[in-house]
Amino acid sequence: MNAVKFPENPILMVDDEPAWSHSLALSLKISAGINHVIACHDSREAINLLKDHDCSLVLLDLNMPYLSGEALLENIKGRYPDIPVIIISGMNQMETAIRCVKAGADDFYVKTDERERVVGGIVKVLKQSQLIRENQRLADALLHRERGGPQEFASIVTNSPKMHGIFSYIRAIVKSYEPVLIVGESGVGKELIAREIHHLRCPEKPWVAVNVAGLDDVVFSDTLFGHVAGAFTGADQHRKGMIEEAGDGTLFLDEIGDLSPISQVKLLRLLQEGQFYPLGSDKPRQSMARIITATNQDLTAKEAEGSFRRDLLYRLCSHQVIVPPLRERKEDLSLLLDYFLAEAAQSMEKKPPSVPASLLPLLLSYSFPGNIRELRAMVYDAVSVHHKGVLSLARFQAAIHQSKPATGTVIQHAQEYERKVQFFEVLPTLKEVGQLLVSEAMKRSQGNQSAAARMLGVTPQALSKRLK
Repeated sequence: MNAVKFPENPILMVDDEPAWSHSLALSLKISAGINHVIACHDSREAINLLKDHDCSLVLLDLNMPYLSGEALLENIKGRYPDIPVIIISGMNQMETAIRCVKAGADDFYVKTDERERVVGGIVKVLKQSQLIRENQRLADALLHRERGGPQEFASIVTNSPKMHGIFSYIRAIVKSYEPVLIVGESGVGKELIAREIHHLRCPEKPWVAVNVAGLDDVVFSDTLFGHVAGAFTGADQHRKGMIEEAGDGTLFLDEIGDLSPISQVKLLRLLQEGQFYPLGSDKPRQSMARIITATNQDLTAKEAEGSFRRDLLYRLCSHQVIVPPLRERKEDLSLLLDYFLAEAAQSMEKKPPSVPASLLPLLLSYSFPGNIRELRAMVYDAVSVHHKGVLSLARFQAAIHQSKPATGTVIQHAQEYERKVQFFEVLPTLKEVGQLLVSEAMKRSQGNQSAAARMLGVTPQALSKRLK
């Protein structure tokens, strides 16, 4: 397996000492996973290399023959002002350092500085540069609202503007190495979104998915990091963890909100350092996998109550995708219904059934707490008992009836409405409010009185009387 290049755009190292350049490049690879470095030992060649390569960072020595570091810095900043430059000089020259920073250098180090400090500074500037690039890509994507090719997001059935907004955002962040957090209720298709991100990023690379819900700390570590032979009783041989199996592909961690505090620390270390230790080993291993996580929980609320680490939350939220529930994308109901009907009929070797005209209004009147997964289950259940003719409404009506909320849930919904509904200074009359509710229900049910009556909690006769 070929190692992925990190960062995507190379670092240009300009230094006339090959031994020093090789040593620093080795430190960057071992300590930070940076393996995409171009070494330039003749300062006169640096500008041509920048023309040929879209570099993410320049590491620049000061004391070089032919063209000095200061002169080259001025040249680089004049032609490529967006490329960050770090000076790494063989001499500790305070006045020179001040001049370089004023000329546009992002930082200044001496070659005798602790290597860990130098590497840390390079990583910091590199991440800042990547963030600026990602923000620019995101701004361009949202400005132009570009549509992808026919294969992009082909597995997601939607006409929803909200979903297309998510697609634009994903296209903008797809090249980023930062974690992606996908948030949404159960059944909205979070793993489907994660797979699409993987498909856009690196379709030929491994995809590894792990549901971390219910894993204790030892099982989590063994599952994610693996173990060496003799790590514990029964560990007769080395076993790769999921992070190693993912290689330079994608590791998807589902139900991340259920991680225990100890496991949260282990995941945070992996995200911060890009390294992990298999159980029983004292030698760190480098991870090159891109990590996507998903949850149906409110991590901000969990952090506020102390059950989720704030620093881990900030790391996971580098990029965040919030998938809307089905009740907020009702325009997709017709598409999804047709899709699942065809899929169910094919899987059961039946002809796709005819659909009664009242089915879609019935579904539009329902809130779908189980989202797309619930709709799919309804369709498969109805098709499984269907024999011929028009598809029966009975199985759908039974499923909706069974899903009616309990009294406590109704009270919660009422409290939610209280928070969302805003009144003007002059209150409308009950008659006016009633007219608005009836009008909205008829609109949502596409003119179907029976469906509108179910939304409003009245009989069809009562609604008919009010309409007259």
